[in-house]
Amino acid sequence: MPNGLIAEDSLRVHPDGLALSLTLPWYRSLWLSSVGTLKVTIDGTELSAGDIAFELQGVRYTLDQLPEQSDVLWYLQEHPLLIVRREAPIALGETHQVEIFGELRLPYMQIAPGQDGGPGMYVPNFVRQSLELTSTDRDAAAPALVSDVPPPPPATDADPFKLGLTLYSASAEFRAGWFDFDGLLDRVAELGIGPGIEIVASQVLPTYPIVSDEFVASWRAAFDKHGFDESSFGANLDMGRRRDRDMTPDEEFEFSEVMFQGAKKLAFPLVRIQSAKPELLRRLLPVAEKLNLKLAYEIHAPMGPNAPAVMKVRETYAELDSPLLGFVADFSSTMHAMSPTLLRAVQRAGLDDEALAKLQAIWATDATMQERQQEFIGYLKSRDFDPGRLGSFAHLAFNMHGHVAPQEWADIMPQILHVHAKFYDIDENGLEPAIDYPELVRVFVENGYRGYWSSEWEGHAFAELGEVDPLVLVRKQHDLIRRSMRELQPA
Repeated sequence: MPNGLIAEDSLRVHPDGLALSLTLPWYRSLWLSSVGTLKVTIDGTELSAGDIAFELQGVRYTLDQLPEQSDVLWYLQEHPLLIVRREAPIALGETHQVEIFGELRLPYMQIAPGQDGGPGMYVPNFVRQSLELTSTDRDAAAPALVSDVPPPPPATDADPFKLGLTLYSASAEFRAGWFDFDGLLDRVAELGIGPGIEIVASQVLPTYPIVSDEFVASWRAAFDKHGFDESSFGANLDMGRRRDRDMTPDEEFEFSEVMFQGAKKLAFPLVRIQSAKPELLRRLLPVAEKLNLKLAYEIHAPMGPNAPAVMKVRETYAELDSPLLGFVADFSSTMHAMSPTLLRAVQRAGLDDEALAKLQAIWATDATMQERQQEFIGYLKSRDFDPGRLGSFAHLAFNMHGHVAPQEWADIMPQILHVHAKFYDIDENGLEPAIDYPELVRVFVENGYRGYWSSEWEGHAFAELGEVDPLVLVRKQHDLIRRSMRELQPA
């Protein structure tokens, strides 16, 4: 997914002067308060903030009002206008050089909590673009999709676990408007993917965090048509929704409870939770019991099952002693190399061979994620390379790629309730070059796992839109998983 606010079809004619149709530079919806800075230069002249307005759903905001809008959602599929006041409006077909700089923060990716009632630190996302654009009055057309994909081998009763996907795998295409919700499920069914369907609430719910009755109706109509199964409802916790402070414990509970109720309305049996703070879990467990929902804390890179933070969660689970509490195993934790998709992305952003080698060498060390990030950022600065050119990649390279041994999943297998079968690439041999899927299948089969494996293609974080067809890759990954499962079965 290109880390951009503007695309080739962004420059629009407008009676006030001109407008830029914006794309959210992330994979999920964000609150307008996430937007901290927006700067625009047209044909070499930087514009005054007073000449720029941000318009979403017909409401205009000045740029300095955006950080205050913690209750206004920028939904993933919406394209607000950045309206620029000019003496003479541009005409259709004019060409202009447009530069844009944006600074956002990701309100659920907390680096450090706030102190003394102040705001915490959150993972930033920096966007810098310079494009020559021709003004238009319409969105670019979606490309044709691959359709001549052979059907998958049928599932059998001997298969140890079911397959499915998270719709997050098609984040970039959904964001670009290539699919509406119904069309995305149609495409999944066309490729023979399923039956399990997982969603990220902050991505697909136009009324996030609330599941509206209208969404329930459209969900059931599209979902039941294909005979899919609900597998996992992905819930984030937007602790940094407000700029002036973090959520209070009561606000964290209320925000989570709303999503639990939404998961129940959509008939999901399991909620993937982001926070496992002991005091929050103690309050949420009775809600889960009332709604009969399993709660699964995601173990994601750079952590593994025995990381200190996860051990604290395991201790809390032992104290609460509930069969509804468990884990989502995310295979980003257990990688043996950095993803080629990531390496191509940072190379496009300007890293040379020496920097690529340094990145991989730092990644392979046993230092903490923060230590590795800071070492790499320090290296870039020592070479007069602005880390901002990498956007969020300087951080994501480390917190999305862990190198724990796959065998460690066996230590918590009875508590693994769901699997994120994370992957980035499928090579010419049908293998994931950075994740050992045959070994992961062996570990899970031999240790008795019998739940869903939900394919999660996260290459969209690094790949350009249209570079690959992610759902075709999911089909190839399903073929790899099935092949690996059946190689373990007796002849």
